[in-house]
Amino acid sequence: MPQQSTLAAVDLGSNSFRLQVARVDNEQIYLLDGLREPVRLAAGLTENKLLDKESQHRALACLQRFGERLRGLPREAVRAVGTNSLRVAKNAPDFLPQAEAALGFPIEVIAGREEARLIYLGVAHGLPHAGGKRLVMDIGGGSTEFIIGNGLEPIRLESLYMGCVSYSLRFFPDGKITKSNLKQAELAARSELQTIVSAYRETGWSVALGSSGSARVLCDILELNGYSKAGITRDGLEQLRAELIRVGDVRKLELQGLKSDRIAVLPGGFAIMCAALSELGIEQMLPALGALREGVLYDLLGRFHNHDMRDVTVQQFMRRYHVDRRQAERVAQLSGTFAQQFLEGQSNEAALGLLGWAARLHEIGISVAHSGFHKHTSYILKNADMPGFSKKEQERLSLLTLAQRGNLDKMRGQLFTTFTTEDISLAMALRLATVFYRNRSDVQLPAMQGRFSGTKFHLALQAGWRAQNPLTDTALQEEARQWREWGVSLQVVEG
Repeated sequence: MPQQSTLAAVDLGSNSFRLQVARVDNEQIYLLDGLREPVRLAAGLTENKLLDKESQHRALACLQRFGERLRGLPREAVRAVGTNSLRVAKNAPDFLPQAEAALGFPIEVIAGREEARLIYLGVAHGLPHAGGKRLVMDIGGGSTEFIIGNGLEPIRLESLYMGCVSYSLRFFPDGKITKSNLKQAELAARSELQTIVSAYRETGWSVALGSSGSARVLCDILELNGYSKAGITRDGLEQLRAELIRVGDVRKLELQGLKSDRIAVLPGGFAIMCAALSELGIEQMLPALGALREGVLYDLLGRFHNHDMRDVTVQQFMRRYHVDRRQAERVAQLSGTFAQQFLEGQSNEAALGLLGWAARLHEIGISVAHSGFHKHTSYILKNADMPGFSKKEQERLSLLTLAQRGNLDKMRGQLFTTFTTEDISLAMALRLATVFYRNRSDVQLPAMQGRFSGTKFHLALQAGWRAQNPLTDTALQEEARQWREWGVSLQVVEG
């Protein structure tokens, strides 16, 4: 992948959309420019988990402005990620193409634990290299991430379904603050935290850090109003609680450090912070400089310097599921060769990389059961936590590995709808590679040359090879029959 001197990250958060542009120098990132708009996407989620028209319009208008700032940057230099609101919105698949058109770049919707990993990466890069474990908490608009890590490596990653926007709307819809609704909000947050408290306390940490808006605003309020000497403390939060209840209306608050665009979401963020400090036994939380967008930048930088987290994840999965590495590499190499031939003049590094990962992981389902292992593989790749991969990438891996063998009827409704021409070429390449290496050994393969045009595949083999390998020849004939039923031609010739 060609290196870039300028990188950009777009964070489509549930509360705010953020753009960060940075300069790269010797594997270091230097921030150049940043934009932030309080889109409040989570506030536009209806009871049926649909993004309403108003929130979509706000989002698209913001992305058009971001798109202007990004204009001229190559596709591989920009990474845009969507978080909780886009994870849960049922109409996100309809909205995302419009959002990508407005921004001018692809948008990846990332899983909660992937969001947590990127947050920690952003925070850790902004800290001195010191020993000891750190707890990082990030209160977003629709979810809150908790990470324990050491140095640049996360140890525990969790994402809980509670955020400053969603809790403010749920418990403080009219902006009124009472002792009763504060208690209800905190109890709800403490209930969510019960799923992680035991494991996190057992792991332990030496310092607690709060990243992103809610933590930073609460820190500013406590320090500037004399409630805390440094950072967020339980005593400081109790003093702030008394003030919130005394005033009784978030719109009437007069607190130093409270920014106008944070007023509406303050009570929700406050309740989640109080619950976290109480349940996890945190005495003091300090503000962190980095956050998700910085993590996205460093993760993107790693892809240009052969430190791609996706490669690490694939290797971990191969170990976890006891993959036959020699067979996986055989299939990866041959399928890659086929794909380059089929996509002559059209192939791109991203597509070939995706095929390589699919080939190396295509047999992980054998660890579940050999019968129908490709279905188990597909399920695992679609639903597992895979650090570095977006939801869309996992779905493509899942479909490719599902299509790797057997009857194509299982792909009904996907082959010519979800699958692009590129995906069909990748699927054909993977299927053919598994056919030629069915005996799982380093056999001497014939010289082969493939091409693809429209819906017609052509594969030329060395003369006389098919007669000497009748099992493979029969498999190739069956492969041609399978594709023919879907209107795709596979012609295998010798010459």
